[in-house]
Amino acid sequence: MENNSNFIRTIIKEDLESGKHKEIITRFPPEPNGYLHIGHAKSIVINFGLADDFNGKTNLRFDDTNPLKEDQEFVDAIKEDVKWLGYDWEELHFASNYFEEMYNRAVLLIKKGKAYVDDLSQEEIRQYRGTLTEPGKESPYRSRSVEENLNLFERMRGGEFENGSKVLRAKIDMTSPNLNMRDPVIYRVSHATHHNTGDTWCIYPMYAFAHPLEDAIEGVTHSLCTTEFEDQRPLYNWVVAECEMESTPQQIEFGRLNISNTVMSKRKLKQLVEENYVDGWDDPRIPTISGLRRKGYTPEAIREFVKETGVSKGSGVVDEAMLEHYVREDLKMKAPRTMGVLRPLKVVITNYPEDQTEMLDAEINPENPEMGMRQIPFSREIYVEQDDFMEDPPKKYFRLFPGNEVRLKHAYFIKCNEVIKDENGNVVELHCTYDPETKSGTGFTGRKVKGTLHWVDAKSAIPAEFRLYEPLILDEDADQNAEADTDDAAENEAEGKTFLDYVNPNSLEIVQGFIEPNMKDVKAQDKFQFFRHGYFNVDPKHTTAEKPVFNRIVPLKSSFKLK
Repeated sequence: MENNSNFIRTIIKEDLESGKHKEIITRFPPEPNGYLHIGHAKSIVINFGLADDFNGKTNLRFDDTNPLKEDQEFVDAIKEDVKWLGYDWEELHFASNYFEEMYNRAVLLIKKGKAYVDDLSQEEIRQYRGTLTEPGKESPYRSRSVEENLNLFERMRGGEFENGSKVLRAKIDMTSPNLNMRDPVIYRVSHATHHNTGDTWCIYPMYAFAHPLEDAIEGVTHSLCTTEFEDQRPLYNWVVAECEMESTPQQIEFGRLNISNTVMSKRKLKQLVEENYVDGWDDPRIPTISGLRRKGYTPEAIREFVKETGVSKGSGVVDEAMLEHYVREDLKMKAPRTMGVLRPLKVVITNYPEDQTEMLDAEINPENPEMGMRQIPFSREIYVEQDDFMEDPPKKYFRLFPGNEVRLKHAYFIKCNEVIKDENGNVVELHCTYDPETKSGTGFTGRKVKGTLHWVDAKSAIPAEFRLYEPLILDEDADQNAEADTDDAAENEAEGKTFLDYVNPNSLEIVQGFIEPNMKDVKAQDKFQFFRHGYFNVDPKHTTAEKPVFNRIVPLKSSFKLK
């Protein structure tokens, strides 16, 4: 996190100076029920970064308490994403490894009269809970004896009861102004196979009960989370205290990262994937770490972006253009320059020798001369962009039109003399002449032209596919009020339109074009800047030996200005 001041850094510094802690231990605790997104990247950078700054430790821990939603695929993907972002954990833990201790702590609560087995249904519990303006009602099973609760809880563990028939609830205060303290459910019956523990258990702890115990067991000093968990902090502290944990972690909340024109709720992302709105969890249109990686974003750019957004209590929406700015800044010195024609239009240079091919010199990256030079073949037939020609152009149109002259990047001036059309009147070919005195690099100053076009040699060009992306969600604030991905988040979906109503049907455009022949050996995840088109990444999923596929990472220019 470098030495940027923020309120969490101040708390940690004071805790060390006061002797409250001798060492800082943080954790990154994802639930393996989906792939990580860029909001998680903020948590990763904060947790690992702050611990590094104070010579502390960060654990990776999987909060795997709900077997119905979790999978080993997600565990593996999360590990890969954390490492790709440039971080390594001190220790690897699974909440499921603590199930026996969690069970014993629940038994302790029952013995202390702080927990009871309830037979109310999920809907009845919700009705009894009350509202923000009305207190809750006590369950008729709240007064069960300690002995009866211990017996029932043991039988729950033994598999005697069906799913949903019984739960274990903390006995706190049904009149509390904080709904989280109104006897929350801390264990439920779930006859489901767990990815880590198999069929050992048929009861599982709820997240709000398990999470503080996990932090305490691992000796976490500062439990950093986003502000949607702020209302759960009293319950967090209650669990740690009443379960008589030796270690007392401190929960501290920071504002979540929201980005315009996308969604970052794992529940919503999962819906996009499962309902085939996107091409899997690594689709470049969604903000998963794997999707951003496949699109071509770099870990350096993501880290710098997260650091720039800062650490505060507020949760605003960050313009996606800001993230794109950091990608351009990172790639401008790294990415080789090249030319690609996305929508080809053939040009025949009628006065160029038919059997001649010459090699032209071009910089690999003019902003980084150390990357050297490349050579580009040039011959009688080339491809230019369809958009770079208009038969009847408006004023101040400086590209190709009948009678106009333009510069070919790294090559010569050409002049459009004849337009060839098919039987439907579509332009299919241009006949031009070139001026051999205007070769790039020779210092020609005889006359100037205002348009410079990119091109590829038709004889040697390599066919390629280009994937151009627009925002997936057409509402900038579609995820503004996203809730935590907790067990009851789905119950609170806002009435009326859902985020699916804002899915952009034109978020992906696939076009077929050509690239320079010197790119014949490109590999997955190679990155380039195509002249005038932007930065592109070789797609690792669809590229074949016969045909490379390029994902546009970002266009070349943006209106975003860093303050």
